[in-house]
Amino acid sequence: QVQLVESGGGLVQAGRSLRLSCAASGETICISTMNWYRQAPGKERELVAAIGVGGSTNYADSVKGRFTISRDNSKTNLYLQMNRLKPEDTAVYYCNAEGLGGWCENYGAQYWGKGTRVTVPN
Repeated sequence: QVQLVESGGGLVQAGRSLRLSCAASGETICISTMNWYRQAPGKERELVAAIGVGGSTNYADSVKGRFTISRDNSKTNLYLQMNRLKPEDTAVYYCNAEGLGGWCENYGAQYWGKGTRVTVPN
């Protein structure tokens, strides 16, 4: 079992920065790729950024050049540095991790945090 808890959300003015954190606990050795998703009101949940086991990253086109995903060596913490925020970034942001599989026997598993709200007013 893996538990994910997001923090760092809040209200921030457009053009400013915010850093989200995700604390992982439990069987963290059994997770691989970690992701940040977000869901705005009336919209479907979308992948914002991902970081793989080898450190490779991917970003949604809407956040490229503005957001940076990172993690610590122990995989106990995931971060999303958000710069030059826009009102369109307003959403609940969710931390996500994928099961490593193998001896962990959790291939295909998805772990989710409860989300942290980011509000960027006009």
